[in-house]
Amino acid sequence: MTTTQNSSGGTVPAPISNSQTLSWKIGGMDCASCAATIRGAVERLPGVADVRLSVMSETMTLALDEGRTDRAAIEKRVASLGYTTVALAAKAVPPSTPAKADGCGCSGHDHSHHDHGHHGHHHAHDGHDHAPAVSPKQAADAGHGTPGHVHEATPDGMSWYQTGKGRLVLVTGACLAAAWSASLAWPAAAHWAFIAACLIGIVPVARKAYAAASAGMPFTIEMLMTIAATGALVIGAAEEAALVVFLFAVGEVLEGVAADRARASIRALGDLVPKTAIIEENGQTRTVDAAALTIGQIVLVRPGDRTPADGEITDGISGIDESPVTGESVPKTKGVGEPVFAGSVNSEAALRVRVTKAAEDNTISRIIRLVEEAQEARAPTERFIDRFSRIYMPAIVALAVLVAVIPPLLLGGEWSVWIYRALALLLIGCPCALVISVPAAIAASLSTGARQGLLMKGGVVIEAAAKTGIVAFDKTGTLTQGRPRVTEVVALGRSEREVVELATSVETGSSHPLAQAIIDRAEADSIALRGASEAKAIAGQGVTGTLDGVTIFVGAPRHAFSRATFDDAAKAAVERLEMAGKTVAAVIADGILAGLIAMRDEPREDAADGIAELTALGVRSLMLTGDNARTGAAIAGSLRMEHKAELMPQDKVAAIKALSAGTSVMMVGDGINDAPALAAAGIGVAMGSGTDVALETADAAILKSRVRDVAAMIRLARATMSNIRVNIGIALGLKAVFLVTTVFGYTGLWVAILADTGATVIVTANALRLLRFNAGRSR
Repeated sequence: MTTTQNSSGGTVPAPISNSQTLSWKIGGMDCASCAATIRGAVERLPGVADVRLSVMSETMTLALDEGRTDRAAIEKRVASLGYTTVALAAKAVPPSTPAKADGCGCSGHDHSHHDHGHHGHHHAHDGHDHAPAVSPKQAADAGHGTPGHVHEATPDGMSWYQTGKGRLVLVTGACLAAAWSASLAWPAAAHWAFIAACLIGIVPVARKAYAAASAGMPFTIEMLMTIAATGALVIGAAEEAALVVFLFAVGEVLEGVAADRARASIRALGDLVPKTAIIEENGQTRTVDAAALTIGQIVLVRPGDRTPADGEITDGISGIDESPVTGESVPKTKGVGEPVFAGSVNSEAALRVRVTKAAEDNTISRIIRLVEEAQEARAPTERFIDRFSRIYMPAIVALAVLVAVIPPLLLGGEWSVWIYRALALLLIGCPCALVISVPAAIAASLSTGARQGLLMKGGVVIEAAAKTGIVAFDKTGTLTQGRPRVTEVVALGRSEREVVELATSVETGSSHPLAQAIIDRAEADSIALRGASEAKAIAGQGVTGTLDGVTIFVGAPRHAFSRATFDDAAKAAVERLEMAGKTVAAVIADGILAGLIAMRDEPREDAADGIAELTALGVRSLMLTGDNARTGAAIAGSLRMEHKAELMPQDKVAAIKALSAGTSVMMVGDGINDAPALAAAGIGVAMGSGTDVALETADAAILKSRVRDVAAMIRLARATMSNIRVNIGIALGLKAVFLVTTVFGYTGLWVAILADTGATVIVTANALRLLRFNAGRSR
């Protein structure tokens, strides 16, 4: 049987051809322990493969062969654990693909800098099939009364005290207060009042513990809590038993509130897309639900409005604030034919936009979906802690039994004293804070990154980014703008303006990048665009034409030498410009050299600062380019970084593999022609402003297209791992201290549960600090 590795590191049957991908909304799943419990129970069923759970979106997706197990059995298994299920969409399973695609079917680029011929560039890449994620709101109070370590999400518009766990806190608190009051007014009845308060609070917990044990999971916090409270009642410590039950209920509510904060942070992105849209049909406008927009419809976006869908401008020019999507605060001026993203703000003039993507597949929806799904890729640290806790829990129970039995039997200790200490040991030994320490930090980090234009697909990617020792960059479109521009005009036989005008006349109408650079320069200098007559391209040499009776040739210097005389000054200028890695076009008018035009794909404005920030982080920077050695050396030299030039795609892969032998390598590319290199690196990062390729191709994506954000991503990853280490230290440190003090009798039951709950809350609060982390600020 074919198998695949699951997120826990084990193997499960691989999806087969007649499987279906099924999804459910899981009510009550709000922590890593919940997800682990469900995953472990469901993946044991025959015909089930590729079980994926997202705590943030509260969904479960799996591949199911209904000939072996039907969906009702899946729902029954999940319900037996105490969670609710609501079936979502289903579709046929596409052929399975590896996590990191080895290619996109993309052809490489053939950059011929010195042959000024007009060659097209062709890109072909496979489409991606992305099923829309459906996220209906969870029914109120869905997690109440369920087994396992359940933290129900607080439904929208409902306060914590209106939930099942909130009501339990209020009831147990009132019972505890009544018992204390009774101890003052009627001391003889106080003992029974505390017993009643304890039983009222412990019964729901005991029900959960029993249900979990019946499902094969006896070692839960609810079970330890039930044993401790019951044992305390048996040995006459009713007051402490009641207080422990109350503190436990309070801790559960606090954990749920903290989890809601992390989930709400990413869900807030969805609120950036307006609920309604104004569409134009037959010259009339009407308001419709934005979610009902279809591809091809024309929407009117007024000044100050948010764009209701991804689309393309068909009429108007305006400044577009894309900060909700890319995090870039400076508005961009866009006009007809340019793309806009759902949630971006139209800041100046009315625009008409043709919808290009359905609501469930717009850029913000995809960002939210990717962040939610990223939690399915569990970090190695998280997987280790899960394995550790499965051994740790039974060990704590065994230690508690030894503490309760050995001193009275072998040392003559008092049974009630040592049983009491054993019960406290059970509570303090709960690994809740340890288990939540990693996923809480990962969830906060993913949310923060998404808001700042840094998408990382899960804890595995975060750990890999934190360990990065070398960042390898593609040049074109990554370190540079991706299009050449005129950097210098050398006037020889004519003025600079005339040189540009002559060159523009034969280049007008061409789509070649170098021709477009010359035309852009003419427009910037306010030179009228006049097309030459008899314009034609000479294959592999250049272009010719006639303007105002003047015969013009524009081409590489080596092809121009036979058409005009180059004196020493002209030859020196050509050599100087080419040594700087620039493409040189010679402009000849009636057989006389009129001048030279130098062009180069210049580095991005922030490229030098971005490389400097990486250096400050102790990370080496290396440019891998297929460009010629002279151009590569010039660009790398200006950025103060290492470089390797004249590399074919397979050469880039080989270079990355060689570098990876010594340290972790991050590859940053445009996500199209760099797919093999992105796949070969320890972590592949695509750079692009919200494009499909940037979002779907690599392990991570930088939406702002800023080189500085590479360092920001590494800073965020390192801060996350530091946060995780602190969380683990807090969880283990507190437990170590209180385990010792409990065994020696310095702390009792209520201190034990307070320490356990406190550790969990502290760890969660520390993880939530990442929500305020500014990754772009160098420290």
